[in-house]
Amino acid sequence: MNAPLTTIPVADPGAGYRALKGEIDAAVARALASGWYILGREGEAFEAEFAAWQGAARAVGCANGTDAIALILRGMGIGEGCTVATVSHTAVATVAAIEMAGATPLLLDIDPDTYTMDADELAAVLEEPPPGLPPIKAAIPVHIYGQASDLPPMLEACAEAGVALIEDCAQCHGATLGGKKLGTFGAAAAFSLYPTKNLGALGDGGVLATDDAALADRIAAIRQYGWKRRYISDLVGVNSRLDELQAAILRVKLAHLDAQNARRQAIAARYDATCREVGLEPPVRRDGAGHVFHLYVLRHPKRDAIMEALKAQGIGTGIHYPVPVHEQGAYAGRTALGPAGCAETSRAAKEVFSLPMYPELTDEQVDRVCDALRRL
Repeated sequence: MNAPLTTIPVADPGAGYRALKGEIDAAVARALASGWYILGREGEAFEAEFAAWQGAARAVGCANGTDAIALILRGMGIGEGCTVATVSHTAVATVAAIEMAGATPLLLDIDPDTYTMDADELAAVLEEPPPGLPPIKAAIPVHIYGQASDLPPMLEACAEAGVALIEDCAQCHGATLGGKKLGTFGAAAAFSLYPTKNLGALGDGGVLATDDAALADRIAAIRQYGWKRRYISDLVGVNSRLDELQAAILRVKLAHLDAQNARRQAIAARYDATCREVGLEPPVRRDGAGHVFHLYVLRHPKRDAIMEALKAQGIGTGIHYPVPVHEQGAYAGRTALGPAGCAETSRAAKEVFSLPMYPELTDEQVDRVCDALRRL
């Protein structure tokens, strides 16, 4: 009798730790021995190293990616009495962050090929804002799954309207457009460092990047109660700090990120070839974009049956995301939508699914995923 197959999960952050265990353990021991655990040398070093890697003037660590977006908005003075345009096809964190800052979200539809914000709809709402909303002060395109939104027309439309463009880079660490890293196009960029991200901590964490030194200074104060002097709040602030243990771990992982992204791209190429063999459409790449495959997402009207067939063969899958934000109970009926009504977003949510994707997948595991696809 054949032994049961070991399930290949859709994500495996534990594998990321095991692959770098010696380096990570040494970094943790260093941070523990320092006796300083919040906003110390590890955090400062990570911020400097991340900014240099990203090609940004400054980086500011914080507690998580949601806070990174909210801190940018707070730092820019965008809150109550302001509308922020984003998408409904995203982790709910994007919209939650807008409301955390006190602003009003406006949810736009997506391009059905890349699942990123519809640039034409953004231009339309900036030219003729929906009635009954506060003025639009920012747009947050989400570089979902690991590749770029259609930034050039968005940047042009935002510039004409006097609206800030803030990049949600939670899923695109290292991705590029026209050879330039995502997160360096807008006024600022927010990155999640959740354990499953391309650059992931072993707990919660976030970082934001900007070329605006004054904005970075404000955010650095806001993340710790608005302090510029200890115990004296010059600004209204919050508590959102990246701790020293996570910063030490992230310094290790950052040094390996480019190689790990290349491995993701190699796995994606294997999946692409197999999908073409079996009549599935591989993920669309935007022209000029360097996709880093945080997720490898396929689309099919018989999505659920395919997922069940893969599960029976020990292959894990996921759905990113099963219910659009505007259809979830906390937001349905009270959140403004763009003129398209998020119709493409609703269609995509019924058909998208993700294959296993992380750099520690072995060639044998990738072979198993590809063989399972061939048996569909």
